[in-house]
Amino acid sequence: MVSGDRQVAIGERGPFWSMQRHFSTFFERVDVLVPEQEREATVLTIHDNVHFHPAHVGRAQMPKWIETYGAALIEEHRHGLIVSHDYGTFYNGRGSARLSRKTGVPFVSELHHIPGHPVAKGAAERAEKLLARAYVRWVRNKVRAFRVVNETEMPQLLRTWGVPDEKIVVLPSQYLDFDVFHPPRRETAIQRDLVFAGRMVANKCVDRILDAMGIMAGQGKRMRAMLVGKGPDRAQLMKQAETLGIAGDIEWVEWIADPNELAEVYRSSRVCVCASTCEGGPRFTVEAMACGTPVVSTPVGVMADLLKDGKAGKLAGFDVPSLVSALIDVTTHEGRRRDRGSEAIRRVQKFEYHAALQRYALGLKALGLQPLGLRGGEGAA
Repeated sequence: MVSGDRQVAIGERGPFWSMQRHFSTFFERVDVLVPEQEREATVLTIHDNVHFHPAHVGRAQMPKWIETYGAALIEEHRHGLIVSHDYGTFYNGRGSARLSRKTGVPFVSELHHIPGHPVAKGAAERAEKLLARAYVRWVRNKVRAFRVVNETEMPQLLRTWGVPDEKIVVLPSQYLDFDVFHPPRRETAIQRDLVFAGRMVANKCVDRILDAMGIMAGQGKRMRAMLVGKGPDRAQLMKQAETLGIAGDIEWVEWIADPNELAEVYRSSRVCVCASTCEGGPRFTVEAMACGTPVVSTPVGVMADLLKDGKAGKLAGFDVPSLVSALIDVTTHEGRRRDRGSEAIRRVQKFEYHAALQRYALGLKALGLQPLGLRGGEGAA
């Protein structure tokens, strides 16, 4: 695997560590090439068979390093597939394409989302989308397949960029622990109207959530909210809330470290809201659905798939009036809100941690590895 992970090797157990805990059980060996770390790499092996190889070169040298270092690993361990998590300037994918050409090992490009799609938040995201299009058109004849994580948004985009259907493989990246994210097991008091959890950055459009709350307050429909997250826009968003006269309606929380506590926040909220212009998941909305909380979201990532018929929440447009309308629709009738929460639970069952990771692992095997059960020489680079 060629990954952008910067947590595991420095001792942090983030999402990639958690994913590998079960994913790695389907393989004899998984080698993970990662960028140069911000601190000294102290963890080079996890779960007994997942081995991390931090680079000691800058971004400009990454494609060549991936080709050279990866080729040595493949020569030693005879991997069956190269899986590249592609983003940014696509140095992972460029290096993986060179590695695939050099070794003859097939290459899968993973595209979780494209910045600026479906809506660009400024000139920088428009430029990033153009770069992504150039990369996809360059690499489409070099890859075995593109792995995408939603059923509608990314396949449609890749088709417009000339990728044939047979090279588009949908393998979702939501892996939920239902021992943590589950419906209420006892009567749970509602403590707030809406919850958001994520980075306080431009493409999350938290400013639109605040504008919607301001409009609703002016209509006599004040919303109590918890907004969870850090980021460069946080201070400005807090000032915006003051200006709109809704600061007293909002609890600002930088981080909730305990997943069980976060799940309880979801369960005690009437609705979870996402106003993003581009997303791969988002994960927090799917977590909320597993807890029985309906979602209001723009049609980004997997939300376009899960909410399209309005039975588990409501899709909103990328404008504030549409967001207001969706929030009113979901929160006005308590019985209907509960029905949507029940349907939300049903729809996310396919994201159960073990089952989802098994589909991912077996999906990759089908793209290039030896059949399940032939353990000798199995591996992913």
